[in-house]
Amino acid sequence: MVIAAVVLVVLVSLPFWLPVVVVRLRVKIFALVNGSEGVQVSVSQFRALYENPAADGRSRGAALSDLFWYWLAPGPQVHQEHLEPGERYADVARTTRRILASAHRGAEELAASCTGRALDTVDGPVTFVRLRDLMMPIWAEFYYTVVFEEPCPEEARALIVGNANDVVTALKCTGLRHMDRRERLTEYLLHRIRAGEVPHRLPETLTVQEQAWYLQGTFFNTAVVQSSEAMAHLLMAIAQHQDVQAGLADGTVDLGDVMEETLRLYPLFGIAHRVTSADIPVDGQVIPAGSVLLFNYQQFHQAGFAQPERFDPARWKSLHAKDVNQIPYGVTANRACPARGLMPITMRAVATRVLERFELRTSASHTRSIPNRGPCLLIPRRSAVPVRARLTLMRLRDRWEDVSRSLLQLVLGTYMVWDARRQQLCSRYFEGA
Repeated sequence: MVIAAVVLVVLVSLPFWLPVVVVRLRVKIFALVNGSEGVQVSVSQFRALYENPAADGRSRGAALSDLFWYWLAPGPQVHQEHLEPGERYADVARTTRRILASAHRGAEELAASCTGRALDTVDGPVTFVRLRDLMMPIWAEFYYTVVFEEPCPEEARALIVGNANDVVTALKCTGLRHMDRRERLTEYLLHRIRAGEVPHRLPETLTVQEQAWYLQGTFFNTAVVQSSEAMAHLLMAIAQHQDVQAGLADGTVDLGDVMEETLRLYPLFGIAHRVTSADIPVDGQVIPAGSVLLFNYQQFHQAGFAQPERFDPARWKSLHAKDVNQIPYGVTANRACPARGLMPITMRAVATRVLERFELRTSASHTRSIPNRGPCLLIPRRSAVPVRARLTLMRLRDRWEDVSRSLLQLVLGTYMVWDARRQQLCSRYFEGA
């Protein structure tokens, strides 16, 4: 009887302790596999080092890059985030800025219309969704229209969503990568480029194959994934804080403040790395050329704020991002996000359209990595459907899913880190350069 009681207690308590233990174990395993590479950048040095022009290396010389190239394949060697500084990076970055600039004028209307079509598929008095899954087709359609300047056909949207979902699932270590899904999109893009159906001038320093990888990596991988993640975090935060949602409805809470606070508390990057191309003097010491700098976004975004763990959009009524530790889109001086001007406009448009039609409710956990994809209930406005029982079931389901998911992440994450180090996609590329 005693043994049975102990076993029962252990089983019932699993959701409260096992995921935390597994995360800690996973971090230790990753650190062991990846080695001791990297200089941890302190909060006090973060901005100065991040802006330093010598902190401009992105892939070459960092063992960590093998893992990121593995996750972002195919074509990580021409992905804008991982290109080394030089003529090729400048050409690619100019192209991205030019394509995004052409979309600015109609971006708000386009984002709203894409959202409307996605929401039209939501039916019922109360609908359970995973917010990232709901958002991904919106951004697939949006960026297809930006790139091709035409309405997005269902076939293309499915290819883009399949590619982006496979990438982000691998990044979260909740599933292995499936290169066949990604390569189907590559072949589609190759066909469109060869047929002369891309209305933008693509980087001339790239081959046709590389141009397809460029479009895939920049627009249909990073742009779709990061936009979907950002919106999932924003809507999840609104769903969790009913006072904020009520304030948005009656105009007493500013959506811009809610967006700023969401990006502060749930930055899209966890740890970013840069490789130094020259010695950098800092605080009386010198960081030698070739060092791998590790920037902890979450730590930086919480330093210097009162009650940093608290979700409080009202703090932005008296704060400005440039005066505090807040760089959700990087810094202008060094590889800033090319969509930093577009994202606030489009995020606002998508959120406004969603909140016009639905009340959001959730009892699921909300973490920076959001591996549960943001469970949420959508309730049509002016509906009085009770959801307390559903929220209780959601909380229980999410906690038990976290047990199996954390174990899955441990196994798959360990395998992918090992496999990336075995394949050495980045290291071997530069060895043969």
